[in-house]
Amino acid sequence: MTSITRRLATRTFLSFFAVLIVSLGMGCASTPMHEGTGEYVDDAVLTTKVKAAIFNEPTLKSAEINVETFKGVVQLSGFVNSQGDISKAVEVARGVSGVKSVKNDMRLK
Repeated sequence: MTSITRRLATRTFLSFFAVLIVSLGMGCASTPMHEGTGEYVDDAVLTTKVKAAIFNEPTLKSAEINVETFKGVVQLSGFVNSQGDISKAVEVARGVSGVKSVKNDMRLK
């Protein structure tokens, strides 16, 4: 292989590698409507923590409260028996470390 051919092959490989790195980096980036990979994992962990906290609260029926998280914002939904249950669920969710805010979408039965 001549030195010109070797340099051309090296440049081609480096160009391909640079495009690959940029493409992978953009694929994991977050946008206002889409989470990056790390944020998705963080939100999944946060959702699990909030569900566990609600489950461990003896006054709440956790099976009737749904928990979703997007970029640290927890949304609670479902049907509960009283306004007190709504207030308690929101309070418990806010008490979980890492929760930025809580959106209440729970309804009374």
